[in-house]
Amino acid sequence: MASITIRNLDDEVKTRLRVRAAEHHRSMEEEARVILREAVCGETAGPRNLAEFTRECFGPLGGVDLELPARGPLREPPDFS
Repeated sequence: MASITIRNLDDEVKTRLRVRAAEHHRSMEEEARVILREAVCGETAGPRNLAEFTRECFGPLGGVDLELPARGPLREPPDFS
């Protein structure tokens, strides 16, 4: 694996990186890797919400209207005697 050194980083940027890393329970180094990976590869950092993913994939298709069957009378409960 390669490594890089970033010089002349503004103090404000470093502070914000530290805060962001703490919010995600990661080290600053790991947070920087995640940010770079997302920026360069377009990858997401963690698991996505399944409902959001499904809506994103199938929302443009317009959805489907399903006909629900009519509800019938309830059946008698079983007799365990």
